[in-house]
Amino acid sequence: MKNKTLPVALIQERAIIDQGAGNADANLSVIEQRVAEAAKQGARLVLLQELHNGAYFCQHECVDEFDLAEPIPGPSTERLARLAKQHGVVLVSSLFERRAAGLYHNTAVVFDADGSTAGKYRKMHIPDDPGFQEKFYFTPGDMGFEPIDTSVGRLGVLVCWDQWYPEGARLMALAGAELLLYPTAIGWDPDDDQAEKNRQRDAWVLSHRGHAVANGLPVLSCNRVGHEPSPLDASGIDFWGNSHVLGPQGEFLAEAGGEPEILMAEVDLQRSEHVRRIWPFLRDRRIDAYGDLLKRYRD
Repeated sequence: MKNKTLPVALIQERAIIDQGAGNADANLSVIEQRVAEAAKQGARLVLLQELHNGAYFCQHECVDEFDLAEPIPGPSTERLARLAKQHGVVLVSSLFERRAAGLYHNTAVVFDADGSTAGKYRKMHIPDDPGFQEKFYFTPGDMGFEPIDTSVGRLGVLVCWDQWYPEGARLMALAGAELLLYPTAIGWDPDDDQAEKNRQRDAWVLSHRGHAVANGLPVLSCNRVGHEPSPLDASGIDFWGNSHVLGPQGEFLAEAGGEPEILMAEVDLQRSEHVRRIWPFLRDRRIDAYGDLLKRYRD
């Protein structure tokens, strides 16, 4: 079986959050530099972190934050499309979408290497936790779990909180996704003790490794880094980085630390075929017995 190797890059960055309305422009300028560097190193697929245009604003509920949203297509998609075309890379972005007045989504947009829009995905699972109050801002996605076809393969793009749900990853796999990609913004409360921080980070990595193993697919997860203060004078969030690229048995192909980094890896897309032959999990699914998965809970 021949190898089909895909060079990938994950842009793990610290958000620029001290320039007011200039945040999007400043952060996109950094992204342009990093994508150029990644392309120079041979990347053909580049994954950005969740909501990369600025601070993670969901630490509080404030109607003024809706001013950050923009239509798709819009100014950011135009800029990112030019970037993808300039460097001949498939680029996976993450934007705050204004669909209509009072209707907003957390949306990943995929640009093909010619600058065209290959497709988009609206985040399906929306959290509402201390410091992660996304339900105030984002309407749950209504586009389903549909892979996006690109010049480098069929991409199963999901977003952050989706990473805790095996159903999303499975549905992408069942639709023929060749890779699973997760733009992510996750971190810990600085006031938690180190043991709790480690448990949270380890659980996050394990969830991705589980998706890789259960579906026999490579997984790419790109997280942000750095401390972002809370607008409510709380402790803020320390985004822990640790972006990673996994093979179809959950093996680490590359893993970042806790600082800004361009994480490069080589993904063998043919390896999934081999792994699925020895671990034929899709063959052995008991689809006749899973009807209760459509229930909220089996009372």
